[in-house]
Amino acid sequence: MSEQFDLIIIGGGPGGYVAALRATQLDLKVAVVEKRNALGGTCLNEGCIPSKALLDSSELFALARDRFDRHGIVIDPPQLDLAKMLKRKAEIIQRLTRGIASLFKKGGITLVTGTGRLGPDAGELRQVLVATADGEQTLQAKNVLLASGSVAVELPHIPFDGDKIGQARDALNYPEVPEHLVVVGGGYIGLELGSVWMRLGAKVTVVEMLEQILPTTDVEVAVQLRRSLEKQGMTILTGTKVAGVTKGDTLTVKLEGQKDGEISCDRVLVATGRRPCIEGLDLEQAGITLNELKQIDVDQNYATSKPGVYAIGDLIHGPMLAHKAMDEGVVFVERLLGRQSEIDYDLIPGIMYTMPELAAIGATEEQLKERGIAYNVGKFPFMANGRARCMDEPEGMVKVLAAPDSGHILGVHIMGPKASELIAEAVSIMAFGGSIEDVELIMHPHPTLSEAFKEAALAAAGKAVHA
Repeated sequence: MSEQFDLIIIGGGPGGYVAALRATQLDLKVAVVEKRNALGGTCLNEGCIPSKALLDSSELFALARDRFDRHGIVIDPPQLDLAKMLKRKAEIIQRLTRGIASLFKKGGITLVTGTGRLGPDAGELRQVLVATADGEQTLQAKNVLLASGSVAVELPHIPFDGDKIGQARDALNYPEVPEHLVVVGGGYIGLELGSVWMRLGAKVTVVEMLEQILPTTDVEVAVQLRRSLEKQGMTILTGTKVAGVTKGDTLTVKLEGQKDGEISCDRVLVATGRRPCIEGLDLEQAGITLNELKQIDVDQNYATSKPGVYAIGDLIHGPMLAHKAMDEGVVFVERLLGRQSEIDYDLIPGIMYTMPELAAIGATEEQLKERGIAYNVGKFPFMANGRARCMDEPEGMVKVLAAPDSGHILGVHIMGPKASELIAEAVSIMAFGGSIEDVELIMHPHPTLSEAFKEAALAAAGKAVHA
């Protein structure tokens, strides 16, 4: 006989496991089907968390090598123990995945390890068929949530080979530092992982087909970040595409565009985006419709075209970000139970953990121009911020875009130290419909990096004190 639940979730990543935990808080009987042997999805196992572990480790290595002397700390040149660095990364993943498993056990969530797909309905119940190591298992529920995430896009002319040409998860586990790493794609993933290996000693060349890296980012901020990365040693070729890769003793990468020619390298990282992971879910058999981007169409309650089946996260519209999926998991469950929870899709922060970091919320200057919306610009450089100077990280700025009359904040863009943490204040202010005046009235402690946000907001009204 099939076991019956209130909710079955296919996918134990950020969206799926958070939805499961919230559902159990609201007294639903929940089962989660996860193909990995560990919870957390791509984000925790081979994405957000391991990449940040390596970014932090490689940043410390680079600081010890390049900057400690400026602080009066004289040491022998640091030696890299890559195996130990990778071991630390693995230990972080293990601790966090075990933490989620503990929460599942505490909440009484049933975890089924295997590959799930939608089965034929059993009356008013939805069925999920799970291929496990012990054979096929059938689960039944009133509702099914699809949260299977996304996978890396593989380019037909640069197929992954499981060795020298790979995706992000491969670049998190290189057994040695590449002599020359070519990164195909100048987005968040490519620039972050390129930064890791550049700091550890690799020559890194980023090839971006568009004229600008980070094409959805405020242009002024993206240009500043490019200059910073190039100053650190990264080669960035824009307006150029990789036409193919030839294997030999080394890899030969053929370039077309502004930079024609060939370059030799020992590894290629393809980081040209991700796509919804819908293979094997039997969506067509279930009558679930997709849009032109192969995303699942959903309504405001995350309902698909099939009654009782829902979808969130990377499977649906919007940026493929863990925090978006997490919030959607909570809102889905609460709406399922009749609560009017909401997400403001205009206020999803984006962060890149390079050095310096980049973080943004709201509209870019280019978007406001395109929409014909009037705005004032306020900027404040970190070189004028006392805390940034003391940290020896004066590079970058805070940029605030605000409505001329009301002072309503329309967008905030930060490039600089701890931008990933600083953006939270901007998100909070904007979520409450705040203005420059609201920021002005909030006392910011001194000396802190947060003062840069206040000064930039004041600058948008022509009232900056320290600039």
